[in-house]
Amino acid sequence: MTPSSQDIKTGIVALVGPPNVGKSTLLNTLLGQKISIVSNKPQTTRNRIMGIVNDDNYQIVFLDTPGIHEADSPLNIEMVKIAMGSLADVQAIAFMIDVTHRLPEELTAVQKVLRKTDKPILLIINKIDKVGKEALLPILQTYEKIFPFTAMLPISALKSDGCNLVIEELLKVLPYGERIFPEDIPTDVSERFIVSEMIREKIFRQTHQEVPYSTAVVIDMFQEQPKQVLIHATIMVERSTQKGIIIGKKGTMLARIGKQARLDIEELLGTKVILKLWVKVVKDWTRKMTSLRELGF
Repeated sequence: MTPSSQDIKTGIVALVGPPNVGKSTLLNTLLGQKISIVSNKPQTTRNRIMGIVNDDNYQIVFLDTPGIHEADSPLNIEMVKIAMGSLADVQAIAFMIDVTHRLPEELTAVQKVLRKTDKPILLIINKIDKVGKEALLPILQTYEKIFPFTAMLPISALKSDGCNLVIEELLKVLPYGERIFPEDIPTDVSERFIVSEMIREKIFRQTHQEVPYSTAVVIDMFQEQPKQVLIHATIMVERSTQKGIIIGKKGTMLARIGKQARLDIEELLGTKVILKLWVKVVKDWTRKMTSLRELGF
């Protein structure tokens, strides 16, 4: 089909792969702004987050998804459902791996995804800044044998190295059409959602073991005022011991989380923010479907 003067390359692309391979970092890099939270812990992303990359000649809608992993708890099962469900209505898939991870675990995850789709699939090999070039060739050869990928792209999402190639290769497989969203919209999620995620990100970065995985953030108030925004948020945990860890001695941990989150939120909103945090125990919320549904899973 010959494109009309109004048509551009456009389509929806799912960013999928194992946990902690850099999907959210890549999305933020491609957008040129932060909408998806990142940490050095796996399974940071819980929901599907849409990032919309616009240019005069294209609009690519990326879906950042939770990491695909062997799920056991209700929360993790819902996360994997979100990731796999994102493959249904896309025009292409960008499957990302971490070059520093052991191959057998990732091969299993790759095969599970590849068996479920006939869409064009790019293999994105991330974190090449952490290994020598000699390590890339055997990895490329291994993945070349298991699937005829549309392209295999070594990149460093953190260093913005090679990320332009992701766009270039996607433009080769995406169809012509009209823009799906207005050009000035970078994401479909609300500011309230991004704010809650920014708070949760700081919890992931400041706490350890099971604590970050047992927390959720609910925005109770988001009030725009003259020259500032007032935000009240509740941090949900599963046990009283976790509440004590989040609050910290004399409230120092909660104050640190709040300060770091507030700085990110002010950059997002472009104005002064007053952020007030509370911590609430909701016993075993990660294993209760009623609680998960209330949180949007």
